Amino acid sequence: MRKRPLRALVPALAASALFLAAGCSADPGQSSAAERTPDSGTSATATASSDQPLAVAAAPAAAATSTAVARPGTAGGKARKTSLKVKSYDSHTRRAVISAVGKGTSSPSPTGTPTPAGTATPGRTAVGDVIASAPAPGAPDGLLAKVTKVIGETADGTEVQTAPTTLDTLLGDDDAKGTVPVDPASFDVERLLPDVKVSWAKTGDIHSGPEGTKVPLGSLRVDVATKVATAEGAPASAAASVSGFVQVKPEVDFSYGGGSSTASNGSTASAASGPGAAYLGVSGDWTSQWALKGRAAASTKPVRLPFAKLHADPVLQVGPIPVVVNLVLTCYFEISGDGNVTVDVEQDLKGDFKAGGTFGTAAGWTPVNESHMDSSPVRTSVTTAGSVKAALGAQATVGLYGAVGVTADLAPYLRGEAAGTVTATTPVGSEAKSDVAASGSWALYGGLDLSGTLQIQLAIFGTPVIQHAIPLGTLHREWKLADGKI
Repeated sequence: MRKRPLRALVPALAASALFLAAGCSADPGQSSAAERTPDSGTSATATASSDQPLAVAAAPAAAATSTAVARPGTAGGKARKTSLKVKSYDSHTRRAVISAVGKGTSSPSPTGTPTPAGTATPGRTAVGDVIASAPAPGAPDGLLAKVTKVIGETADGTEVQTAPTTLDTLLGDDDAKGTVPVDPASFDVERLLPDVKVSWAKTGDIHSGPEGTKVPLGSLRVDVATKVATAEGAPASAAASVSGFVQVKPEVDFSYGGGSSTASNGSTASAASGPGAAYLGVSGDWTSQWALKGRAAASTKPVRLPFAKLHADPVLQVGPIPVVVNLVLTCYFEISGDGNVTVDVEQDLKGDFKAGGTFGTAAGWTPVNESHMDSSPVRTSVTTAGSVKAALGAQATVGLYGAVGVTADLAPYLRGEAAGTVTATTPVGSEAKSDVAASGSWALYGGLDLSGTLQIQLAIFGTPVIQHAIPLGTLHREWKLADGKI
């Protein structure tokens, strides 16, 4: 996993990565007999037969450096696991060094002469090979590339020139569908504010975070407490602050439906036709509890305050193929209002969400966004005429092999408003008493907005290129939490 400056790697977590479930993983199916890729000289496990869907699951730790190779357009050229490893990759030149390193055994060279274990074996990689690799040196987001030229041998392996390619060159006319939780322990965490705490829990009674913090298995929780700018002229007692936590159990939703055309000789040409269906998204359970107190400064446009950024690169094992998903989650507060209203509110929110993009040959890429939330106010107080709106949200981006495909923004919010007048009449004369009257009403609302964008990089599935970003549209819901009259 990559290490980024100012990010502390959250130690050992448990399953999850952002927005609701999409279909169960298919039965692994039976693999056909082990077969050798033509001219490659590598032993490998063949993919499931074409009439069996590929299993989709979280890659085991042992497969953290796994590699699959296909040679489209050749007999027996379907994707399969190999002993090849990406030893290094240069993203600027797109050159990679590929090694076939044996562990404890000798590997035969193309001439049949054994070479010592641990040394690179030349001739294992050829022009036309499509390589899918888990994160590797120089390719922290994983690597999906086609070999366009074999440059030569180095001490570490075979150096090759590569070019970008798409998933359909590996998956062909296979089908795959699954929802896979992301291990929260795999997240890099960048704390953007001082008082941010991260917690998680996983099986085996393993817990990370402040003592006493309770987190369900497989969930990731981020707590924050911070002061925000107070409205000009507000008394010291109206100092503004926000506090609370976001807890998610994120999952990655992935599906691929092979689309193939039949050539005149009866063979399929799936690599050329692209998939008939595809889906990429993020889903999961959501829990948040947060409070807004005081009189925040006036702002007609929402002011966003990110407080934590989390990054993970979970590897999905789609049959023999390591599919690397890149997930970034940014947690934030967002506040707007007229600077007049003073509030003391707290809200509990629970539910789920799902956001992503789905592809079909008839409609092309279309957005998917769903959210079901229940909320309850813990305390409510709104004084002085005015309005305020505050959101505690998370923005997620999800992509494949470093290419962002979906951006989704889930923003549960609180909105308070109060209206009324205060009048005072002072009669003439020292003995007269002032008559003061107040009247008005207030209301507090909960709500959520779910929005986002489908990006052009979704074409990594092998589907037609999106000409421009496609908005997910905005899913908007609002409900009344409490109200009253003065």
